[in-house]
Amino acid sequence: MRMHEMGFGAQRPIDSYGPGGFRIGGDWIAGSVLVSADGIAPAEGEITEPAIAPVLAMAAEIDVLLIGQGPEIAPLPGPVRRALEAAGIGVEIMSTPAACRAYNVLLAEERRVAALLIALS
Repeated sequence: MRMHEMGFGAQRPIDSYGPGGFRIGGDWIAGSVLVSADGIAPAEGEITEPAIAPVLAMAAEIDVLLIGQGPEIAPLPGPVRRALEAAGIGVEIMSTPAACRAYNVLLAEERRVAALLIALS
């Protein structure tokens, strides 16, 4: 099955990623992004408490947050991890390419998913 043959509901799939940004639902978005049922919003280039504030605001609307940390992964900073746990949001940490692929799979399964994606350089 090809991407254009899959149903994603109202949310837009991540078509591709590359240095400096993402193609989401056919549009090129430069920089890091937060992708959710609320749409696409710019994000900081690091995973910090201010970067996850929009995620915490939509905690009741998502079950899992995929965090694409760039080309490699590292543990979340303690305050970020604790804030997400307190909000009851499941978190999966992975590289940005893996997060893009996982987001599309979960979206096709009609899961309540959001992705915080750090752009590759």
